[in-house]
Amino acid sequence: MHQKSGPWRITFDTNPDDCNLRCIMCEEHSVYSTCQKDRKASGLPKRRMDINLIRKILEESIGTPLKEIIPSTMGEPLLYRQFEEIINLCKEYGVRLNLTTNGTFPRYGAIEWAKKIVPIGSDVKISWNGATKKTSELIMIGSNFEKRVQNVKDFIQVRDEIARSGGNYCRITFQLTFMEIGLEEVPDVVRLAASLGVDRVKGHHLWVFTREMENQTLRRNKEAMQRWNEVVKKTLEVVEKERLPNGNKVLLENIYFLEETATHELVPNGICPFLGQEAWVSAEGRFGPCCAPDQDRKKLGDFGNLNETSLEEIWKGKAYQDLRRNYLIHSVCKGCNMRKKKEDFLVEKTEEQLATV
Repeated sequence: MHQKSGPWRITFDTNPDDCNLRCIMCEEHSVYSTCQKDRKASGLPKRRMDINLIRKILEESIGTPLKEIIPSTMGEPLLYRQFEEIINLCKEYGVRLNLTTNGTFPRYGAIEWAKKIVPIGSDVKISWNGATKKTSELIMIGSNFEKRVQNVKDFIQVRDEIARSGGNYCRITFQLTFMEIGLEEVPDVVRLAASLGVDRVKGHHLWVFTREMENQTLRRNKEAMQRWNEVVKKTLEVVEKERLPNGNKVLLENIYFLEETATHELVPNGICPFLGQEAWVSAEGRFGPCCAPDQDRKKLGDFGNLNETSLEEIWKGKAYQDLRRNYLIHSVCKGCNMRKKKEDFLVEKTEEQLATV
């Protein structure tokens, strides 16, 4: 029994303004986004989290359900200059590292990063949008498809060597954004994952941030959803036939058929998988209740700053508890791409937490 309440996982937005790619669907760094241009025009410095804030929160989380942490998902976390200190904090406080990276493995390369991350890693999610060079590089602008494939091979080789020697087994995931570009290649992404030894293929439907991306969402009309459902059918067939080197099936997450109501609600009567479960901390220390785009998150309320108060105070506070009870009054939550069927959430939650054991 835990002595204190709190999240089982915390995401720290360590360095949202640092990235070496310009993926078209990204809130911060897309070629269509003005976020970085506006920041520079306003004379604002890059947002980079003070490592001492992470230490403070981990110290406060002793005796809570906290099992793992995620460094920035709004930039490339491996560009954070104190990333090795995050690894050391994971070791010190006995929590696992769940990483989302664009697969370029900047600074040290895939092999050296694997040696550092795998021993304390629960899951490494590699952004993977497309099974061909043309599509992948069209979406993830600035990337090199062949180099990223080799990086995956190198990372998995180190992962497997560590596991065979009795060390930690770190799950590897391909993470997709579901949209028109690359839609037909989703089954082939699963084939590629199986051939490389990637354990899981996970994704979410596109958050539309810019006018240029409005015609990319697969939830925009009945015809787009029908095309998505056909791809889901093909993907489910592929996952049965194409197995991992160990004979297991590639795990799929969020690849399911859409109902016609998905244009308004992704999962009618779906629940939020984050409230009461996870927490987000902005680079400035602001508490966030979920992974919604930053401007949408702010619409859900002001819950406090963790530089000034404790996570437990916010977690038990009136503002957060009110949101937990009444989140569906917010349009942000009603139209959220991340709500799940209760039964799916329970299965995925169990799988995620088992990965940290």
